[in-house]
Amino acid sequence: MTARDEATLVGTALIGSDGGRIGRVEAVFADYLLVRTPGPLPIDLYVPRPSLVEDARGLRADCTASEARRRWHRPLRRAPHD
Repeated sequence: MTARDEATLVGTALIGSDGGRIGRVEAVFADYLLVRTPGPLPIDLYVPRPSLVEDARGLRADCTASEARRRWHRPLRRAPHD
């Protein structure tokens, strides 16, 4: 990924290797991006920066949308009040 101004990444669409939309960048951190998937029940994906490449077409991941959900979704293991 290029050294683009981090503030300009927020709101950028993340596209999968198959051309399908994975989600939209919600926040930028030192070693990963927080990406929210589209739909009625969105999920947050924690995408490591080395898995991304920025080209003329936009921000792309090294996997498809379904792979991204499996690789980068971190659901709660148990309720926080337990």
